Amino acid sequence: MRLFHDSFTGSSPAPSAAGPSRGAVVMFSTVLIANRGEIAVRIIRTLRALGVRAVAVHSDADRDARHVREADLAVRLPRGYLDVDGIIEAARASGAEAVHPGYGFLAENAGFARRCAAEGLVFVGPPAEAVEAMGDKIRAKETVARAGVPVVPGGAEPHDDLAEVAARIGFPVLIKPSAGGGGKGMLRVESADALPAAVESARRTATAAFGDGTLLIERFVDRPRHIEIQILADGHGNVVHLGERECSLQRRHQKIVEEAPSPLLDDDTRARMGAAAVEAARSVGYVGAGTVEFIVPGDRPGEFFFMEMNTRLQVEHPVTEMVTGLDLVELQLRVAAGEPLPFGQDEVRLRGHAVEARVYAEDPARGFLPSGGRVLRLREPAGEGARFGVRFDSGLAEGMVVGGDYDPMLAKAVAWAPTRAEALAALDRALGSTVILGVTTNIGFLRALLADPEVAAGRLDTGLVERRLGGLVGGEAPEEVLAAAALVFHSGFDRSASGDPWDVADGWRVGEPAWTVHRLGVPVRVRGTARDAEIEVNERSLGRARLEWTGTDEAAVTLGGVTRRYAVARDRDTVWLAEGGRAWSVTRHEPGDPKDRSGGALAGDGVVRSPMPGTVLLVKAAEGDRVTAGQPLVVVEAMKMEHTLTAPADGVLAELRARPGQTVELDAVLARVTPCE
Repeated sequence: MRLFHDSFTGSSPAPSAAGPSRGAVVMFSTVLIANRGEIAVRIIRTLRALGVRAVAVHSDADRDARHVREADLAVRLPRGYLDVDGIIEAARASGAEAVHPGYGFLAENAGFARRCAAEGLVFVGPPAEAVEAMGDKIRAKETVARAGVPVVPGGAEPHDDLAEVAARIGFPVLIKPSAGGGGKGMLRVESADALPAAVESARRTATAAFGDGTLLIERFVDRPRHIEIQILADGHGNVVHLGERECSLQRRHQKIVEEAPSPLLDDDTRARMGAAAVEAARSVGYVGAGTVEFIVPGDRPGEFFFMEMNTRLQVEHPVTEMVTGLDLVELQLRVAAGEPLPFGQDEVRLRGHAVEARVYAEDPARGFLPSGGRVLRLREPAGEGARFGVRFDSGLAEGMVVGGDYDPMLAKAVAWAPTRAEALAALDRALGSTVILGVTTNIGFLRALLADPEVAAGRLDTGLVERRLGGLVGGEAPEEVLAAAALVFHSGFDRSASGDPWDVADGWRVGEPAWTVHRLGVPVRVRGTARDAEIEVNERSLGRARLEWTGTDEAAVTLGGVTRRYAVARDRDTVWLAEGGRAWSVTRHEPGDPKDRSGGALAGDGVVRSPMPGTVLLVKAAEGDRVTAGQPLVVVEAMKMEHTLTAPADGVLAELRARPGQTVELDAVLARVTPCE
């Protein structure tokens, strides 16, 4: 079996895997990838290593995406990634024998799996019957329970009355849509009085999101840990597990950081959970790679309950690859081609520790709203030395536009080391060396989370992130960043052809004895040259400062005797600065701009702005209407999330710039409310 460590950006060897080498897959010459972004790029990497031709598909929004450029052939999907007919036609036209669905989109669509089979294409995933059995949470629980797998006490419609079940198992309880996932429609209910409203809300969400309002109810497990088992099954009756992944660090039921192995489990519990996962897979005739998810009570780590099974490759699969040395995509392909697994359970070895962090296009300081923009500067992390391995799975490329059409995940940073503490440290360094400018990301938040004492100690649960959120989210740009941005503006930012690397631009005059005011939300005053300046931020002196360009779009800024090195990029009147994994965008405003707090106007003074790049979904008022504070005015959709923008005060809707279907940028003015006199 080919090892995976050759794709680390570091030079370290990952642990070796059991199993004989079998050479390249010969039964597939061409595979179509029915997905996009980082997972498509990651699948292409394995196909290339195996000598298999990779076919990408793309929407119009992704025509210049990295996965399109890296594939051997790319086919346009005019109706997007859910277009089954388009994908089948692309497979036919490209000569593909197999389709790899990645995750998301059609990966867990039983109808798509059946359609592939009907068209003579191999679906690189489990049989459609297994997808259906595990896709329905109620049916999945009943199936695995019959196989002896422990499940959370509860009940489900239509057989059970939810109120009666709640009274029997006791509050608090958790309500979930049967057909859903990703936390949508999931509600915690504290009392019998609150149950009817919660059921109505969950049913409404489930019907809208999944087309099925059927609900189930479970005992709420206090401070639970989310631990999942990776399984592999072939078409010859062999099923193995590859250990567990700890996925307890979540926000709003979405995973953020995952690791393998779990710092909680002992060898006995790991073996029992693994055996239960294998039985769950056998109960539905599973073939391929899949993940059985369990919930573990934080105060009773020896207990575990089946939660659900994901019938696909998981986002967090790299941590399992790094502790086993196996390439899960290669194994998927071999199994789909009819090969038996090349190793048995007793040959699986877990070595060292791996941790993954998901990099999202989102703004933690704005409540994690999705962000977007053009990637102006990209620097992926380098290796962490001879002993450690670092991997950066990404669909990013400089110049690409991150829009609001798809999930906001951009990349995954993964680190392997002999111990958990070393792996956490290696991941932190990798994030610290990552530069993504032009799009706001959560990298600074991830570094703060990794540094949390509870995380470092392995005392995790699914509510930890929410409890610590206030201390993990950064606020406005600090004074030293505003000073650095002012020096960049002060020096000019246009590349000179004359040999002086930075030319004076935009009408700013350098070297005048008088103060120059840069309106960067707050007033930043600079006197002197950028190489020798006096700086004031918000009328407070920061002393002398110096800016030196040290490379292509890199600057060293000395302030108060401390020198910091920034990656720098500019987009019109916005300067982007990155240092230590954190990034800031600093915009220069004109006097009177509502976003400029250095003048008389205040941000939000009757102005309604889009909190993210996206599309106007609904307009709920008309120009000239009298409105009240908090009244919904415009609904903006981005990355499958809806955000309702409301009137900031009582008054008249004096200006309305939004219309349904309109594409809007971050901070675009959509409406203005004039207060009533």
